[in-house]
Amino acid sequence: MSKKIINLIILLPLAIILVILCVANRQAVTLALNPFRPEDGVLSFTAPFFVFLFLAVIFGVLLGSAATWFAQGKHRKRARIEAKEAVRWHDEANRQKAAAGQLPQVGQLPAK
Repeated sequence: MSKKIINLIILLPLAIILVILCVANRQAVTLALNPFRPEDGVLSFTAPFFVFLFLAVIFGVLLGSAATWFAQGKHRKRARIEAKEAVRWHDEANRQKAAAGQLPQVGQLPAK
């Protein structure tokens, strides 16, 4: 229940800010991708300004996520190696327990 309230406290103002941003930036803007001939219509896109803002934010989030994922690769590799080692030690402990269970008890003579 508290998670829903916290999400509401965070997401509601964020949604209001996004709506205000969209309303304030409705003007059509042309993005020209040809720096030598900006009037060339082949490599230009016309859209409301908030579309370009949202695309820039989305691109930044994706780029940051990818950079973080690649930067943490060494930690994920180490975790995989340690998990495999833990399983190997757990199996060895089980084998040792089974072998100890087959040994005669201390103070008992083997049956004749």
